[in-house]
This record gives sequence, structure tokens and C-alpha cells, in this order.
Amino acid sequence: MLTRTKKLIIGALVAVTIITSHSLAQSPTPDNYRGIFNPVSSRNGMVSSQEAYATQAGLEVLQEGGNAIDAAVTVGFTLAVTLPRAGNIGGGGFMLVHLAQENQTLAIDYREKAPLAATRDMFLDAAGEVEPEKSRYSYLSVGVPGTVAGLTMALEKYGTISLERALQPAIALAEKGFPVSEDLHNSLVRSQERMQVSPASMAIFYKPGGVPYEVGEILVQKDLAKSLRLIATEGAQAFYQGEIAEAIAADMAANGGLITKEDLARYQPVVREPIQGTYRGYEIYSMPPPSSGGIHLVQILNILEAFPLGELGHNTAQTIHLMAESMKLAYADRSKFLGDPDFVSVPVAGLTDKNYAEELRSRINHRGATASQEIAPGNPHNLVESNDTTHYSVMDQYGNAVANTYTLNFAYGSRLTAAGTGILLNNEMDDFSAKPGVPNAFGLIGGEFNAIEPEKRMLSSMTPTIVMQEGKPYLVTGSPGGSRIITTVLQIVMNVIDHKMNIATATNAARVHHQWLPDKLRVEAGLSGDTINLLEEKGHQVSVQNAMGSTQSIMRIGDSFQGASDPRRAGALTLGY
Repeated sequence: MLTRTKKLIIGALVAVTIITSHSLAQSPTPDNYRGIFNPVSSRNGMVSSQEAYATQAGLEVLQEGGNAIDAAVTVGFTLAVTLPRAGNIGGGGFMLVHLAQENQTLAIDYREKAPLAATRDMFLDAAGEVEPEKSRYSYLSVGVPGTVAGLTMALEKYGTISLERALQPAIALAEKGFPVSEDLHNSLVRSQERMQVSPASMAIFYKPGGVPYEVGEILVQKDLAKSLRLIATEGAQAFYQGEIAEAIAADMAANGGLITKEDLARYQPVVREPIQGTYRGYEIYSMPPPSSGGIHLVQILNILEAFPLGELGHNTAQTIHLMAESMKLAYADRSKFLGDPDFVSVPVAGLTDKNYAEELRSRINHRGATASQEIAPGNPHNLVESNDTTHYSVMDQYGNAVANTYTLNFAYGSRLTAAGTGILLNNEMDDFSAKPGVPNAFGLIGGEFNAIEPEKRMLSSMTPTIVMQEGKPYLVTGSPGGSRIITTVLQIVMNVIDHKMNIATATNAARVHHQWLPDKLRVEAGLSGDTINLLEEKGHQVSVQNAMGSTQSIMRIGDSFQGASDPRRAGALTLGY
């Protein structure tokens, strides 16, 4: 299995160009779609993920007749081995699923939870100030993981293959190893200092003496392979009630952590109704709370829908100005109204209502920027009631689609590995509001709705999204990026719908971001200097910074699929057949 996979991957990296040119010759991109970058194209099914082995593992499942859910679960477990900084079984996330036969779109929430022993002020010192080291790099930072429960539930309810088959590539790659890529090597170099807090992590990811594995050297993860085998034979029970649960609980107890066997045994994923909206005749489906992504994606699109963005032009000063002002309004609302819906009443209908968007739109000054300190959260009740995350997208020949975003929070999460399991642990407790009004690691302001409570799910920005056209999946997309996830996904949707770009061009286009506080308009290098000058003349504080996000996207154009992996992060691969 592993030898065959390695050969296929090497071939696949060469084959992308061949697939693209052949398929586009058979089914050319419509004339009204602009762009100089060619997407990968195919007719039967497609997988787009951040890591090549995972993409190939998912594609093989589709080629065997499996559906999009089968492939998505396979990709998720494989990434836990081959993309350890973000792929995981010690974290959590969100899966958006469209089932063609049932004509149903649903959201699987497998976000982490706070342990039973968690307390509201657990990250405050004696003076009442936040201690970031505790919330980010200690055993206290770990939320109860949800990935294994979420992926196994998805496969059980909506898949067609066995759990053993879904785990086969992950087990083989962990057991026999795989060559370290340049991207993996570089991430290990960056994380080396922080990783030293965990002898178990150092023993897995570094050679004797703490030396990172070099490019091309084989990384073997025997303990992780053992854990994956237990899951393959015993199901999620192995993780939440069996041998793995015992090992995690013992490691927690030995190091001052809070997660117990009871916490693990009580964990359950939740199937929720997705957030729904419309934009210029397209139907938008995205993740509901405890993710803020879907609500604010729809909210920003609602505000922008009244503006002729196609006529104003892509990334012109006026278009970006309107985008930035809309983003500020949405992120201000995020700071007050978003949290775990099992604990607080989130005004979903009000925040996503087009009448509320009209009210917010009236507050936008078309000529100049409004200072963030002059913007406060709105009142939707008047109407009705990380950076190292990873996303992947799958579409199959049967009309099913999956958008999945999951994470450990930071790169390699807390950097802690539960002894004997090979499982990296998340640091998602930092996504709670340790102290309302104090920014988290991504600069996001949180309020009372996102305060720490036992068994509560922490707020997220993950935005797995499916755009439908005439009731059928048209675009599947998502991204990592912490607070910038929402705006990254927003721009993929806008680039395709407003600016008529093919998916590769939409992916490559320069991105912008504003999150209300701090009051800075972040832009990627590559945006026109003249445009930046015009934005500054409008009063925006422009900050040119590093690349934002890493989208993995698939579109259905007629009877073929077109997809693209973001070039912003190395190692990603989109393949179809």
C-alpha cells in the first residue's frame, strides 16, 4: 500500500499539468470566466488538501467507488500523520456535508470542549491579568479533542467504506514512515524551541540531540500507528473510553492537566443546521456556531450585495474600501454576540438577515474609513431573536460534497504529545475569552458569550463553505488562518461570483483583511502601490504583511470539476480523475 502510494504521489506531482491541459481541452473554461491561471480539471471526482499524500489517499477512495465522505474521512486521518502541525486526532473541527440523494446539507460540529474542571478565571494571575503561557503552551491549554468522534460519526452515518479502510493509508504512513518534505522540515525548525517542553514530542519529530529531520529523511511514528490501529479495530471507543483515553488521562494527571477519563467518555459531536444565505442568486452554506465563520461570511456578503463590485473592479481602492468597512462591522458584532449555542443564545437569524445588513450598510462612509473606535456592535435583536489550521475539499461523481476545516490551533497545537500515544494535543482553550475584552493570540476580542465554562465549546473562525447553484454544489472551499479565515473564504466567493475568475485565479489573487480591532487594513504584498496610496488617502491604516490563508477549493463547471490548491503554503495538492 505504502509503496504504491509513494509511486502514485511522485507521478501525481508531474501529472497535474497533464490532467489540466487534457481536461481543459475537452471542457474549456467559459468565456465569461477571467483568469490566467489554469485550474486542475477532471470529470469524476476531486480532492484538494494541504498535503500530497493525503490528497492521493482520498483520491484512491473515490477511484474505488467511495463517496466524498469516505474520501474526506480518509484525508482527515492521513493528515494527522503527514501534516502534524495541523492535521490531527488530538484537536477538533467542523465538517460541512452535502448529500445529493437526500438533497440535504448538514454541519458536523466536532469542536473541542472545555474539561469539566475548567473555570472561568483559570488563565488569570493573582492580579487578574491573563497569563498567555498557561492558555497556549501548558497542559491547561488542552481542550477535550473531537476529531476522532467527528470523523468516525461522519463515516458511520454518511459513508460507505469501513473505518479500517479509511485508516489504512494513515496507519501505513505512520508505521513505515514517509520522506520529510521541505515544508515539514521548515515547520519543525520553527517549532523546535517550543517543542522542547515535551520529551515525547521531541522523541517523535527530532533526532537525538534535538536535531530536526532533514528533507528526504524518513519520519516514522510508531506510537501514532499503534493508536490509529486501535481506532481502526475498536472505533472511537478506543480514543474516548479505551486504551488511548487511559493514556491521555494519565498524561494529564501527571502534568497538571484537567482532562479526565470522564471528560473523554462524555464527549459527543453534534450535527447542526448550517448557516444559510444567498448572494447574487447563489445559495451559501457554511458553519454555524460555535464557529463564527458562517454567520459573518453571510453577514458581510449581505452588506456587499447592494454594491456593484463587478463594475468597481477587483481589488480596486473603492472595492477594498467597501470590503474593509463591511468587515469591521461584522467583526465588531463577533466580539459581542458569538459563542457556543448550547450555552448562550446567539442571534443567528438577526445577524444573517438582509434587513440588518441594510441597516449596517447605511453606516458605511463611501468616501473614507470609519475609525474602529467609532464602531460598536450593532443590535441584531431588533429584527429577530488559528493560524495552523488546515482545510480540505472533496466532490464526488454522485453529487456529494464535503468542506472540512480542523485544527490543533497553533502549529503543533500545545506542542505536547500524550506519552505513549503519538498524539499531539491542541491548545484550543486559548480560543475562549480568558478575560472579556482582552485579545487572544489572533488579536480577536471576545465577550461574555465566549467565557470559559465546563463542557463549553470555544468560539472559532473556521469557515468550511459550500456554494450552491440551482440546488447543486458549485463551489467547495475553506482555509486556515485564524481570524483571517472568514475574510479569506469571503474573497474566494467574491472572486468567483463578482469578478468571474476561474478557481485558480481566484485562489492566487492578493487578499485583504480587517477585523475591527486592531484598526489596521492588512494587505498582502502584490497589491498595487497606487491602490494602497488611495486607501491611505481614504483614511485606512494599511499594513502590508505576510500571505493570508491556504485555500483548497473545488468548483463544478458543467459536467467537470475544476480545483486549485493555494500556492501560499508549500506541499498542497489538488487531484481529480
